[in-house]
Amino acid sequence: MPKLTKPSYLHHKATGQARCRINGRDHYLGPYGSPESREKYDELIGQWFASNGDTSRHNLTIDDLAILFLEFAENYYRRENGEPTGEAQNIRHALRPLIRLFGLTRVREFGPLKLKAVRDELIRAKHCRSHINCEIHRIRRVFKWGVENEYVPAPIHQALVAVAGLKSGRSEAVESAPVQPVREATVNATLPHLSAVVADMVRLQMLTGCRPGEVCLLRPCDVTIQSNGVWAYRPETHKTVHHGKERRIFIGPEGQAVLRPYLVRDAEAYCFSPAESQAQRNETKRENRKSPMTPSQTARWPKPNGQRTPRDRYDANTYGRAIVRACELAFEIPDELRRIPADVSAKERKRLQQLATEWRAKHCWSPNQLRHTRATRIREKYGIEAAATVLGHSDPRVTEIYAERDFEMAARIMCEVG
Repeated sequence: MPKLTKPSYLHHKATGQARCRINGRDHYLGPYGSPESREKYDELIGQWFASNGDTSRHNLTIDDLAILFLEFAENYYRRENGEPTGEAQNIRHALRPLIRLFGLTRVREFGPLKLKAVRDELIRAKHCRSHINCEIHRIRRVFKWGVENEYVPAPIHQALVAVAGLKSGRSEAVESAPVQPVREATVNATLPHLSAVVADMVRLQMLTGCRPGEVCLLRPCDVTIQSNGVWAYRPETHKTVHHGKERRIFIGPEGQAVLRPYLVRDAEAYCFSPAESQAQRNETKRENRKSPMTPSQTARWPKPNGQRTPRDRYDANTYGRAIVRACELAFEIPDELRRIPADVSAKERKRLQQLATEWRAKHCWSPNQLRHTRATRIREKYGIEAAATVLGHSDPRVTEIYAERDFEMAARIMCEVG
């Protein structure tokens, strides 16, 4: 039986319109990406499904289901300001092993054993247990959406729900190491190798315990002064905004001193800009030149072409990469591990990559560890409830993950009463 694939939503570049080709005929839907064109496309697809009857829906393959869901996910997983979240991309990654193994399999023929085969593939790829459970949950979510939209028979999803998550110590999947707080001495050793902008981001996050994404999104218009002199930062968007929760990050005198120079700019501009970091690096390079620049070099500075234009703000990934690069400088990664030579054999390259991964795991730290460090310090002094409030957790049990238990206090107590 021939495979019936849902017609795609396409861009006709010559006219700027959206189009959809059905049975060899092009249907023009209006300006590409507009809500009107999407509505017309959905209407056409509904008619196409109706004309094909059960033949199209009941013969969908895993490939077809993935395409249908990802089209939905691109519009669904967005914040209130319209900015896409990372969940659509996460689901895309989760579907890759499923499509690689069973892309041409009919949806109605998919079951628990095939889902466990996908899980075994992730185990062989050395993914950690918690990550594998998340990926399998995302795959099940795709099938649940398929049931909701009558692409998938309900018994298929019910059967997939029966596949239990991997339990600690009861599978071959590796366990992920818990995120530990980073020592302040390690952070201080890294700061001189960061640009001034990123160093201030680290200092502010260390003082407030905010999330990496929250420090990246900070703008002057989001900061207000409380009656007690403390500043309150309300992010435009945050991790739990879709649950209707408000997030406030309070900034004390030390954090205010770090942030104050960045507030004298346009209220809607992001405080921490990669463009400023790049300008500072360029200025440092010019100051450290051993020979003066020629007139032609001065005329070409900075280079107009050949370099990517810096974005208007950092995100969690670029912020984290800047810290890793600074750690490599601070703790002196071997040259052959920092930049693996291009002329080495594939076996040698794999060996060097493994050594580089192990070196970075030992010497590099991430922005998330700053949050753990702050949570631990607050818990030691003020207790778990205070740490949960500062970190923005509604359930103090969540804070247990971030705040390391004060074992020294427990030992002192037992010395007295035990």
